[in-house]
This record gives sequence, C-alpha cells and structure tokens, in this order.
Amino acid sequence: MKRDSPAPPTATYRLQLQPAFPFAAAERAVPALAALGVSHLHLSPVLEAVPGSAHGYDVTDHTTVRAELGGEEGLRALSRTARAHGLGLILDIVPNHMAVPAPEHLNGPLWEVLRDGPVSRYARWFDIDWAEHGGRVLLPLLAGRLGDELDRFTVHDGTLRYYDHVLPLRPGTEKLPLPELLDAQWYRPAWWRLARTELNHRRFFTVSELIAVRVEDPEVFAATHAKVLQLLREGVADGLRIDHPDGLADPAGYLRRLHEATEGRWTVVEKILARDEALPADWPVAGTTGYDALHHIDGLFTDPAGAERLTAAYRAFAAPPPDRGGDWPATARRAAWRMVSHELVTEVERLVRVAGRICDGALPLRDHAPWALRTALCEILVRLPVYRPYARPGAPVAPADAVLLEEAAREARAAFAVPEEADAVDVVKDAALGRFGDGPEHRDFCARFAQTAAALHAKSVEDTAFYRYAPLLSATEVGGSPGRPAVTPGGFHAFCARLQRDWPAAGTVLSTHDTKRGADVRARIAVLAEYPDEWARLLARLAERLPAPEPHVAWTAWQTAFGLGEPDALRLVPAILKAVREAALRTTWTEPDTAYEQAVERFVVAGPCGPAHEELTAFAATAAASVRANTLGAALLHLTMPGVPDVYMGTERVSRTLVDPDNRRPPDFAAEEPTGLAAEKLHLTRTTLRLRHAHPNWFGPDATYTPLPATGPTADHCVAFARSDEVVTVVTRLARGLEATGGWADTALTLPGGGRGGWRELLTGRACEERVLLGRLLHRYPVALLTRE
Repeated sequence: MKRDSPAPPTATYRLQLQPAFPFAAAERAVPALAALGVSHLHLSPVLEAVPGSAHGYDVTDHTTVRAELGGEEGLRALSRTARAHGLGLILDIVPNHMAVPAPEHLNGPLWEVLRDGPVSRYARWFDIDWAEHGGRVLLPLLAGRLGDELDRFTVHDGTLRYYDHVLPLRPGTEKLPLPELLDAQWYRPAWWRLARTELNHRRFFTVSELIAVRVEDPEVFAATHAKVLQLLREGVADGLRIDHPDGLADPAGYLRRLHEATEGRWTVVEKILARDEALPADWPVAGTTGYDALHHIDGLFTDPAGAERLTAAYRAFAAPPPDRGGDWPATARRAAWRMVSHELVTEVERLVRVAGRICDGALPLRDHAPWALRTALCEILVRLPVYRPYARPGAPVAPADAVLLEEAAREARAAFAVPEEADAVDVVKDAALGRFGDGPEHRDFCARFAQTAAALHAKSVEDTAFYRYAPLLSATEVGGSPGRPAVTPGGFHAFCARLQRDWPAAGTVLSTHDTKRGADVRARIAVLAEYPDEWARLLARLAERLPAPEPHVAWTAWQTAFGLGEPDALRLVPAILKAVREAALRTTWTEPDTAYEQAVERFVVAGPCGPAHEELTAFAATAAASVRANTLGAALLHLTMPGVPDVYMGTERVSRTLVDPDNRRPPDFAAEEPTGLAAEKLHLTRTTLRLRHAHPNWFGPDATYTPLPATGPTADHCVAFARSDEVVTVVTRLARGLEATGGWADTALTLPGGGRGGWRELLTGRACEERVLLGRLLHRYPVALLTRE
C-alpha cells in the first residue's frame, strides 16, 4: 500500500453475518465493539446470496445488498451507527465465483446464459467451454442418470422443473415433448457424479454449485463491482477484503483495476503464502489477510524437539504408511495425485485439450500424444510447493515463477521411460509460463493452469493432507507447514521485520471463519509438543480401554477433544466426521461408508465425550501454565506485531471453536464479564486495542519494529520487541521448559532508553526501570505490555 493512500485501520473486528445474525444484530453490538478499541467492523459478504446461506460466499446478485441481512437500508443503518461510535466498515467481496442456486433464476446472469446460450449478453461472464457437450452447459444436478430421472421433470409456466431446480427454456421449445425439449436446451441436466470428469465450466475448487466469473473482462468487472464501489464512494464502507484472488485469471491485473476504481482504499487479499513464499511486489494492496502471521505466531509456541517426539509417538501409535499420514511430503504428494486423478479430472482434461491445440498450431510442437501431455501436466502440478505461478503471455516471466516451474519440470521428466516423450514436460512448462505466444489458446492455458494449480493446492493440502497427517493438529492450519511446525524467535523477528518493511498495513489473523481450529484450541493443542511423552502414555491407556475404529481416528479425536476442553458431542462429533470424510481414507463426502462413520460417532460419544474426558481435564490442569502462556502470548503478539490485527468475533475472550460450521456461530455480545483465563484475555485485548487506537502511529506504516533480546540462562523462553520505541511487548514461550530449568532466575530484559524516563506495564499498572528482571515483570501474567511513563 502506498504511503500516501488513506490511513489503514488500527484494528478490525470480523463479523460473520447470516440470517441468524443480520445487520440489525451487528448494529446492536456496535457500542461494545467500539469500547473494545477496534477501528473498523469487518463484515462477511453482504451481497445477495443463496437463501439461508450462513457465510455469503455463494453470491447470486452483485447489484443488491442481501435482503435476509436487512437489505441496503440495513447496511446503511449499521454504517451510520458504526460511524456515530467512531467505527468504519470493511467489506469482504467475492470476485471469483457466483452460486448456481436452486431455483436458478436467483442468479440472473446465469439464468440468461442457460436460456440464450453463447449469444447471451452474459455469456462472457462465465468460463464456459462451449466446444464441449455439443455447445451445451453441463448442469450436474440430477440425483441419478437422466433416464432414471425423466419422470421427475415437469414443465410449468415456461420453465423446466426438477425438485427445487427451476430452469429456463430456450424460446420456442416450450411445447416440445420432454426428450426433444431436453435436447433443445443450451444446458444439459446430468447426474451429479459427472461433475468431476465432464463439467465444461470453471468452478470454485471442486464445488460445482459455484460457477467461476471472468472478472478479468472489464465489462464483467464493472457490472460485478458497481454496488461495492458505490458503497465505498458514498462512505458506507472504507475498505475491502478480497476472497481467493488465486482463482482469478490475472490477479495482478484485477487488483490494479480495483485499486484504481477504489482510489487506493485499504485492501487485503486472502492469499495463502507458503512458508518461504513472498507476496507479489506488484500487487497494489496493503498485504494479505494474515494467514502467514498466524503460522509464525503458532510456530513460536511449538517446541521443535517435542514436536519431533510427538510425531514419533504418533507413528508408533497409528502406524500410518508414509504416504497416508506417516510422512508429510509423501502424504501431501499422494493427496495431490488423488485430486488430479479424481476430483479435478475435468480441469486437467480441459488443460490437456488446450495444450493439444497449442501443439497442433505450431509445427515444432506437434506429435505430443495426449497421454504424454496429461502425464506431464499432472507430474508438474503435483510438485508445485505453492498455490500457483503468476505468469502471463506477453509479459516477462518473473524469476520466482521460472524457478518454480523449472524445478517441478526437472522432477517430472523422471516419470517418462522414453526420454523423447519426456519433452512433453517442457511443452507444459513453457505453456504455463506463457512462452509460446500471446494468442487466445496461450492465454487460456496459462491462466487455467494457474487456476487449476491453486485449486489443487487448496484441496490436496488444506482439505485432504491436513486431515491425514495428525501428529500435532495445531500445525495443520491454513498457511501452515506441519512438516516443520516450529518457528524460532529469530525467524519470528525476521518475519515481522519484513512485514513492517514491505507490507506494514497487511492484515494479521489468529482465527477466521476458515481456520480448522480457533486460536485458543490450537494454543491448547500446541502444549502437547511440550508434553509429548506424557501424551503418548495417556493415549496408550485410553486406546486400550476405549478402542476406536482405527488408531488415526483415536489420535485425532482425543487431540481435538483436548483442544476443545469440554465433552460436547454436539460439536465434537461433526468435527471428527468432517475430518474423516476430508481425509478420504475410509469414507468421503461423495462415497460415504455409513457403517464406518457410525462407528466413529459411537467412539467419539463414548470416548472423548464420555467419562474418560476427565483424564483430559486432569492433563490440562498439569499443562495449565503452558496453556495460559500460549493463549495470552499469541493474543498479545497478534495485537502488537506489524500489520492490522483482525479480531474474529468472540475471540476477545477465550473462544474454543472447531472447523465450520462450529466457528460461525454468532457470539453473545450481551454475555456477562468472564472469569479466569477468559477474563485475562479480555483484559489484555481491551488494553492493547485501546492503546493501538489511541496511538496509531506507534503501530502503523511509519512505525518501527525492534527485537529486544533478553539476557540470562532462560532468555530463549522470552520473545520481546519494541514498536517505535514507545511500546514493548514481552511474551513467554515454552513454559514447561522454563519451569523445568527453575524459572526466570536472573534473566533480564533491557528496555529502550534514550533518557526519556521509565516504563509502565499496562496490564498490572506496575512501574518498571529500564532494566527489568523477567521474574518480576512476568510475576502476575506470562506476558507484559509496557509503555513509557
């Protein structure tokens, strides 16, 4: 973000709007949230969506604010009340896709395309391959094969109906007999199982109910962004969060157009960065939404040696094969192969066809068999360690993209027995880098390769491998690196220094609507790396008394239950069932093993949610100091490190949430003041957010970040830094190891001097000298927040 752009928020508060928590409910929460100290409310998508949607990412109409939330007047009323309390609004927008709803007329542009075909004025909106299926859009909405479902179709009021689906009829076909009528349409109703191999339109990941939008088209951009831009222009909202930019054909081009249209409003992008990946420097945004910060914070509270012992204990307990949970790289690679050969076949085959046409159009590229192109394509895709490249035909290839594809191609060639046939690898690599020209086929392949790579990474890593690799579940989080879960203090400081230098107004998060476990659940689970041997012995005892359908399920369920901290079967059972379905080792969403799932449910109810949960409670009491240090330490780092912290709804207190939909339940803003650790976290959050609000320059784009090393025998258990030499953060890490060595002893921290007086610790009100013993500073809390007197 340019330094002359509008001032960024000091902190945002994310609200998940839904029919059960509409604009009016958010408006009632405004006084409490203003008192908390945030500067902006961060709203989940507000445009018209599928009726009843609990998230709003299934947009149906870009021109209308969602009626179920209170409509545009409800949004404007929320904005007025927020501004009266000194708050602004940040909107979450979804440029990549729209819903394929039932009834279909809820999506007006799609309705017209289904009625009028490629001549529709909206045909340019969607990535549809009209060359397939005889120029018809495949709609995989039938419960069975077409012949078995014919009796369930009716024609009524000029529409074709199938259960909740209402489809338009091509003009002039209304009176045809049903078989001829179906064949005369611009769409082809089909068995839902055909989607993974036969779909001829781009979708969001593997979700056929979400159709991708060609927002790279200027007319499509203008039409889909007009309402949002109006809300920004008229002061209803102040900034934007961009959902899934990696799904776009040209993320950089889109973001440049958006930056110009918004006149540089604060904008963050939901870009998931790999551990050593950098955000493209030419993106005109404030930064990412903050999953990279989450990874670095979580890793700081993960004991590296303990994580290795825990992994060894998991392997001994569950005995998973290397590529099914025993080894992280092998597990991720096998999950990727499953995706390209099963869930993403339609996307792969589309790329094979385009690659074939590119070869046919250039004599030097001919005679590459489709099987060779397919093999080369898949071998490269499964080897990409990041979401996607950003190459564009006609533009110079970025060095990072060239290295990425060259390394993947070098390994991919080994899949071919005949060296000459391995030349197909170079064809795919160079086409993906846009090196063959700037024609329609070249642009299509380059964009679709990157879009497919992004879908593959998300579905294979985050939605499959993370559920198969279970040694330490706190490490299997969006943007995480479970094979290397720990982050050193030096690594954390280096990350923060880069963030302040390059993206000082980027977002930072600890919990979101997409995290698989909330921050406070992960804080509890992370302590298991400090108690690996004790956890292994506890699991061995529990498994002997309460056998699970398989050891992997037992490890996952007991660890999740420990993180949750209460034997709540209504919440834990759905989370574990989702885990085994996503893992796709014994059951899946589309090929469920009902008997197996019932056995899993019985085990969770009788085991982690039964009387044996008392043993988890006792274990948690033993590890209470580490849980407290992790919970408060992560919260304070999040709120004071470089960037703009986004506080997820309810997480100002202790909030132990599991994977969606559990983490999307509306919070109770009228709840009484908490006690215990929850009260401490609320006190910390209020104090820190109010400090940020009162002194934005100490934390903003022009602030500084300075690591403060402790000195003494236990210095490695302290992480401290100064912001602008005006405020100091101190946290405790790996509390069990600290206790084992006898505590802080004479370990001390020297605060910034400069002859400007002493310091005061804000959580306790205690005055401090320039050199402070950590045993005294951290006597009451395992964390400290200091400002100059």
